[in-house]
Amino acid sequence: MQRHAHPGRGGGKAARHPKGRQVDPKALDEVRALLGDAPRDCDLLIEHLHRIQDTHGCLSAAHLAALAQEMRTSLTEVYEVATFYAHFDVVMEDETPPPAITIRVCDSIACEMAGAEALLAALAGKTDENIRILRAPCMGACDRAPAAAVGHAQIAPADAASLIAAAEAGRTHPGIPDHVGLDVYRAEGGYALLAACLDGGRTAEELIGLLNDSGLRGLGGAGFPAGRKWGFVRAEPGPRLMAVNADEGEPGTFKDRWFIERDPHRFLEGMLVAAWAVEAETVYIYLRDEYPQCREILLAEIAKLESAGLAAPGRIRLRRGAGAYICGEESAMLESIEGKRGMPRHKPPFPAQVGLFGRPTLIHNVETLYWIRDIVEKGADWFMSQGRNGRKGLRTFSVSGRVKEPGVKIAQAGITVQELIDEYCGGMADGHTFRAYLPGGASGGILPASMADIPLDFGTLEEHGALIGSAAVVVLSDGDSPADAALNLLRFFEDESCGQCTPCRNGCEKAVKLMERPGWDVGLLTELSDAMRDASICGLGQAAPNGLLSVFRYFPDDVK
Repeated sequence: MQRHAHPGRGGGKAARHPKGRQVDPKALDEVRALLGDAPRDCDLLIEHLHRIQDTHGCLSAAHLAALAQEMRTSLTEVYEVATFYAHFDVVMEDETPPPAITIRVCDSIACEMAGAEALLAALAGKTDENIRILRAPCMGACDRAPAAAVGHAQIAPADAASLIAAAEAGRTHPGIPDHVGLDVYRAEGGYALLAACLDGGRTAEELIGLLNDSGLRGLGGAGFPAGRKWGFVRAEPGPRLMAVNADEGEPGTFKDRWFIERDPHRFLEGMLVAAWAVEAETVYIYLRDEYPQCREILLAEIAKLESAGLAAPGRIRLRRGAGAYICGEESAMLESIEGKRGMPRHKPPFPAQVGLFGRPTLIHNVETLYWIRDIVEKGADWFMSQGRNGRKGLRTFSVSGRVKEPGVKIAQAGITVQELIDEYCGGMADGHTFRAYLPGGASGGILPASMADIPLDFGTLEEHGALIGSAAVVVLSDGDSPADAALNLLRFFEDESCGQCTPCRNGCEKAVKLMERPGWDVGLLTELSDAMRDASICGLGQAAPNGLLSVFRYFPDDVK
């Protein structure tokens, strides 16, 4: 029996039509002009998306299609990445672009305690079609809550009048804080350590020994010994890379911002020394998008380092996050640096073995690198001599909430929260009585004031169902509800879950819905929490229920 050719299939002569989304020539010209002579490498996808978003206020379908063609990647990949990150506004053909100016109001725990809901209510109805109001997660300004941002310009503490005035005046770009520049830093002995390393006056083995003797640990939350990490990376075959995690999105945490805004070269020198020690060819700094002022500082100071011959051009690469808390998890950060969605990797292999672009990678946070120069110059014994209550070293605490003097406090490891409040924060705020505290930000649980004498350090809080994490201390008073705080924390995790694994994705959403109902089902919420802690891929889902479980354990009368 004769088979008839189907139009468009083999054997027929159907009309030829281009496949897939067609590229608008005007959009392609605009994208090419924006990218200029920048490389079209796939790992720069997020950087190029930022260029388009910054220029046009959104990511149109036409620009995304043009970018995919220009970078020779699939449109699917471009859309997946663009829609993953909160700071990108993807606009399809039939959608209206967002207003010219966006005001983001932080509603994380410190800002909620300081009146974020009242601020959002005050803004309602006071804007026109050129301004939109969005809720946003922690902006790293918890010590000046409530925080908000007009475009890229952060205002903290914020009020409705100042936000509207800034928006109407178009003040959407950040000011640059005064900081220690390269010349001043070098005049005070800066980069002498790096020079000694490069000239052979120091050896990598010597520095690794000093770090091991000092007990310096990773201070981004995990607490892994820094010297051992250097040794593990050096033991792997080259070429090797280094990545700096400056994506501190944990509610209550703002210490990395504080270091970069004040003394960026102390951190940068520590970074270059670490890269020298592990023979890392290239160093990537991954900085959260909520810190545009820090980005401007680093861009300027890194350029000065290159001009001074202290860093080879292009060796330090600054990468910009796009509003994703999950990218604070080290492997999700690596994925984002590679231009992908920030989804955590399964371990093993660990980044020290197979990290960025498949190479052995040293990962540190800003604070850990900040201490390297002092430890090497002053000695391990100096660092070890610090500490209280049987603990050793120094820690940087981000303190917010109901204290008179919130802010970054450099104190001895092992200090208690009561000592921290009394000696560093001027006591409780007027009219407030200490009731509870978060020792480690949103992930660290909630402890009662009756447990204010526990040393704050790695390994001291776990038996109480809490963690020191990044040392973000949020102080609650008798006017605050730990149950309300736990709900705020879980809403944050619900929004920030990357969605990769079911226990975290569905668990956070289900927990929030159950907690929003009157009459908490303690048994069901506990069972759900156990499933999340046991089966989630990364620390987000594993730690998300900590605040809720703390309420069950220490504040049963507050259970809704």
